[in-house]
Amino acid sequence: MGNQMLPAAKKIAKKKKIGGDSLYVENVTGDGNQFTVFGVGVTSNVNLLEKSCSCRKYDLVKIPCAHAMVALRSNHDNMYGMGIYEYSLLLYKVDAYLLAYVHSINNILPPLVDTKLGRKRRKRVKGIVKISRARYETNVRFVREPDTRDHMCEQQQILNKID
Repeated sequence: MGNQMLPAAKKIAKKKKIGGDSLYVENVTGDGNQFTVFGVGVTSNVNLLEKSCSCRKYDLVKIPCAHAMVALRSNHDNMYGMGIYEYSLLLYKVDAYLLAYVHSINNILPPLVDTKLGRKRRKRVKGIVKISRARYETNVRFVREPDTRDHMCEQQQILNKID
């Protein structure tokens, strides 16, 4: 269980391994740590000791990129699969994942709130707001336009009184 990676990291590593099949690698210094990887129009420098590549994908994700996979294959031969686990970040291993969740995680409850009785008050503005000059107090005044129905109602009331 010590060398198992998380499924998502394993999937990424598998894609990188397949992507590195068409690349050619050359050991620059002969020490087994620095490699030059040649691809179609692209040349990358891989340093396995520092876990870095000039394409910067290995530096960012911390899972060996296609260039680093070819360098690992050149360096480790038969133990190539185990090298992937050693050169990837500890965060992607199952042991580190399980270690993070060993302790129980307690629930976080919301703060207690006193609810007030009755209907919630809302500010409502009815009519036109007129600002007076004295201390800018607001006076609310209802404005209603004259309606022809009011005039008709008055005529009906007069006729009803006559009858």
